[in-house]
Amino acid sequence: MKITNIRLRKLTGTMEVNGPFMEERLAMPLDVYEEFRVQGPPAADTQIDDSHYQLKQIWVHIETDEGVTGISGPTMPGGTAFHVYQMRDFLIGRDPLATEFLWDIMHRKSVHGRQGENMMAISLIDNALWDLKGKYFKQPVSTLIGGPTRDSMPAYASMLGYATQDMSLVKERALEMQGRGYKAQKWFFRHGPMSGPAGFKKNVELAETLRETLGDDDDIMLDCWQSMDVNYVIKLAAAIENTHPRWLEEVAMPDRIDSYRKIREGTNIPISGAEHEYTRWGFKRFIDAEALDIIQPDLNWAGGLTEVMKISALATTYDLITICHQGVSPPGMAWSSAQSPIHTPYVEMLVKHAAMSYFFDANGGPNFNNGELTVSKHPGLGFEIDESKIENEENLEY
Repeated sequence: MKITNIRLRKLTGTMEVNGPFMEERLAMPLDVYEEFRVQGPPAADTQIDDSHYQLKQIWVHIETDEGVTGISGPTMPGGTAFHVYQMRDFLIGRDPLATEFLWDIMHRKSVHGRQGENMMAISLIDNALWDLKGKYFKQPVSTLIGGPTRDSMPAYASMLGYATQDMSLVKERALEMQGRGYKAQKWFFRHGPMSGPAGFKKNVELAETLRETLGDDDDIMLDCWQSMDVNYVIKLAAAIENTHPRWLEEVAMPDRIDSYRKIREGTNIPISGAEHEYTRWGFKRFIDAEALDIIQPDLNWAGGLTEVMKISALATTYDLITICHQGVSPPGMAWSSAQSPIHTPYVEMLVKHAAMSYFFDANGGPNFNNGELTVSKHPGLGFEIDESKIENEENLEY
């Protein structure tokens, strides 16, 4: 079997929504500048009106001479798709089942692309190759990589895009997710150091409101999204320690590993991060520095399934927890189901982003029931494009 083509399908479709879909953005590193700090919700896709939200997504299709196709995505239009296209000449004509070999040649080609969008492109290609491999052998990818280790996996509700400044809305949504069966929720701070005392108090109020609303038994996690610094986070951690967060996430920008280590040493709250890190070599820096309690590689960014299996194997030798960022993605679900529950106790369910990512899925999206996710039993990664939902399509070439 040989790879005959790698296609980039840019698909447009419209979700039905109830009001503004992305209600509030999170704190961001650019917030040190006032012109960015005052901006409202993030511009992801397009809110057409109160009932409709338009998506534009790119899906990678790897085609073969035996008619088996692997799919991965979505990614947004931009540099990642360009880098996928630039890999075509290195891959066409090769055996798609040789995932280790193909990963190695893509990585060795990418001397100046070992991080960022080029590595995201390698990740998308690698995941599509695993989808193809599962379809070829007529097995779920989770089976091919040694799982599953359990019938279902606890999910935590990741509340990116939900309003965080109106505490009545926070209470309402937190109770809604608890009612759906989630035993854990992650919320996102809106303010960083430059928002001053008022922003600090709103961050503390968010943590206190969640604990008061959810009671003592549910886990809460709080995401700083790389928008804070050592002094601020240590002060914030001290102020919210009585709310008993399961972890504080991405407490500094990704390359500031010493900052992570100092924060970890300055609080009793576990520290998680590295969703914006890449490959086993990048994660080894965090592990060697003893900077994190929980590592969070992203299957669509860090190097794909082939590489994240190596990252997580390395982490287990230090007894670290690994919970993938966007774990509800098809490769994230397959990977999570094959891990020991003690090392991967949760799968991240990005509630709004999962709705977008699975919009085009002909198989109906993730199997979620009462706070638990069940991995797909379909061959491959379990995702197929529902052609009836496509309003417009382009085949991208660069």
